[in-house]
Amino acid sequence: MWVTFAVVVVTVLALDLGVVNRQSHKQTMRSALLWAGFCIGLAVAFGIWILVEHGHQKAMEFTTAYLLEEALSIDNLFVFLILFRALAVPAEHQHRVLFWGILGAVLTRGAFIAAGTALVQSFSWIFWVFGGVLLLTGARLLLAQEEEPHPERSPVLRLFRRVMPMTGTYHGGAFLVREAGRTLATPLLLALVMAEFTDIVFAVDSIPAVFGLWSDPKLVDPFIVYTSNIFAILGLRSLYFLLAGIMDRFHYLKVGLAFVLMFIGAKMLAGEAFGWHVSTGWSLLVLLVLVGGSIVASLLRPQRAPEG
Repeated sequence: MWVTFAVVVVTVLALDLGVVNRQSHKQTMRSALLWAGFCIGLAVAFGIWILVEHGHQKAMEFTTAYLLEEALSIDNLFVFLILFRALAVPAEHQHRVLFWGILGAVLTRGAFIAAGTALVQSFSWIFWVFGGVLLLTGARLLLAQEEEPHPERSPVLRLFRRVMPMTGTYHGGAFLVREAGRTLATPLLLALVMAEFTDIVFAVDSIPAVFGLWSDPKLVDPFIVYTSNIFAILGLRSLYFLLAGIMDRFHYLKVGLAFVLMFIGAKMLAGEAFGWHVSTGWSLLVLLVLVGGSIVASLLRPQRAPEG
């Protein structure tokens, strides 16, 4: 199963970079929609295969984990949008940054999930830690003031500029260039480093949330956790280009995601403390209601434009 899944992922990435997007160009809504549909179709087909080969319960676990990761990924897209604006990344090269960022995420998520699986299967008390982290993260997201992040103030950005000599301008789609006998980083490499760092920070919340879908640490299936994560990540680039122009309309989405994180955190803590367990089916229903409700509320009550 692992080998087959690896072949599918490598094939998708090769098609993306080697065929569909061989040359740098500004992504159109049509191409983004087609690729997003292709990636979602792959996830659906994979879910059907799990249903046929491994039964209803495994298919439900995969579907819930995939939708949870996809929903949380939308919040990550806000950060990417702000990052690209702050660094003035040309539209025709944004795909290149996201592609290599996704490739890096495929590897780092594997390491995170392997470590997390080892922890939850060796130490049942780790669910207390994960549950507490998710509750605090959800509360912080819910109570946070509506102010735009400032990537230019990030210590990672300042450290990169301090240790890595950089050019002052973009050089097409190049991450590194040679000038006067020296190898210099371009701002595009800085954008890639920041995108990778953002994904690592995001994974600290999203991976414990996926683990929280299982009521018993010993039942956590690393194959389901990893495949659901990667299928969601594969469609992330296309979702960015589809939603980039309308993400500001979903101003209640953060509220819905905050309640999702707090629900899963409370579910983990209640299971450890009182033996109260919520089935995967009910978790899926809660996820759909909270995220879907926040999107509908955003569309029904648009955010008022600032006066003046």
